Amino acid sequence: MPAASRALVLFAQSGDTRPLRHRGVAAALAEAGLATLLLGLLTETEEVVDASTGHLRFDVPLLATRLVDATDWMRAQSATSGLRVGYFGARTGAAAALVAAAARPTAVSAVVSRGGRPDLAAHVLEQVQAPTLLIVGGDDLPVITLNREALKRLHVESVLEIVPGAGHRFEDPGALASVTDLARRWFERHLTRPPAS
Repeated sequence: MPAASRALVLFAQSGDTRPLRHRGVAAALAEAGLATLLLGLLTETEEVVDASTGHLRFDVPLLATRLVDATDWMRAQSATSGLRVGYFGARTGAAAALVAAAARPTAVSAVVSRGGRPDLAAHVLEQVQAPTLLIVGGDDLPVITLNREALKRLHVESVLEIVPGAGHRFEDPGALASVTDLARRWFERHLTRPPAS
């Protein structure tokens, strides 16, 4: 939490989507004056189970409920109660972020999805009120299709950004830097400026 933080971004992480690269994105957001919370949506025990079954990371209602609970808790803390909130989610964490944003429309002011699965939140996409940025790797063709379909169902300001040459995990040279820059600019635009009347 930087001094004089201008907003708060919660990173919705589940299963094997807790990579060190999220720390790099969070550090860049902190340099821009945004507080960050990297939140594991599964307990350590659940992660062990999920490593062999793979099913808990796809339990979007469970993940979204935990993200909503964390959002409510952060908004009740004196250090963060006055900060506007954004979500950054990858893969199924992005679906949880969209479901949580629909559940807390007045609490969440922006969403960024990296390589996300918005199809897993299809039942609430029309209810999302937070401006939403969908970032997909240019080589991740199935996920591009899923995100294009989601974009049609979002009734808020929403943009699909395709990072050329990037795969599903954005491990290609320069891919994560592009994601970081896009996310930082989206959050600065929607979290640090007064909302439009």
